[in-house]
Amino acid sequence: MTVSTDEKLWLRRFHPAPGAATRLVCFPHAGGSASYFHPVSTALSPRAEVLAVQYPGRQDRRAEPLIDDLAVLADRLAELVARQLDRPTVFFGHSMGASLAFEVARRLEARQRVLAGLFVSGRRAPSAHRDERVHLRDDKGLIEEIKSLSGTDAYLLDDDEVVQMMLPAVRNDYRAAETYRYRPGPDVSCPVTALLGDTDTKVTETEAAAWREHTSGPFELRVFPGGHFYLNTHHAAVNRLLAEHLATVS
Repeated sequence: MTVSTDEKLWLRRFHPAPGAATRLVCFPHAGGSASYFHPVSTALSPRAEVLAVQYPGRQDRRAEPLIDDLAVLADRLAELVARQLDRPTVFFGHSMGASLAFEVARRLEARQRVLAGLFVSGRRAPSAHRDERVHLRDDKGLIEEIKSLSGTDAYLLDDDEVVQMMLPAVRNDYRAAETYRYRPGPDVSCPVTALLGDTDTKVTETEAAAWREHTSGPFELRVFPGGHFYLNTHHAAVNRLLAEHLATVS
């Protein structure tokens, strides 16, 4: 498959595996980047080819304008990902990335392109709305929020230069996640698996279980010990879960 410059910009292949039977596309959390999923690619390749989404405004795309509307991001990514469906494809999204993965999956199904699975992690169902306004806090309040979730190494948040580089993307993504509103309509028909940490303040087990209402296909809920970034501790177990699912659809 010929890969366009635009696809290389948005979709990162850390371990190209053109002969893999399946493909996994990973959507990062608010403030996150494609590199967060490098360990997933290492673990699953070459059995599955892993693509990680790189949002504008961070790392090598830091000079590009940020996008604070999940619908706009979903429209753009649906166009690109539609070209990657030459084999059974599964999505994995964490936090904001879960909402985004779901919206991209909806757009693909509108084109009669059905995924082989959707994993939504650390995020309440689209219909389980909360009125959150973290993106309106001052810099200190935003940093406190990041620290409370334990997703970023604490020592990085004590470095003013690093913080000033991070905050615009983090605030932008929080705005995108918090202003996202689910529009009722056709959802998805693929299997959906919701994952969460049992002490996550961002999603309750009830809110995660509500993902069941957004697919006509099979649904499963998995709960792990830990908070919003339970993934950092239980990455091996999550990778096994993904590998097992990918093996069943290859």
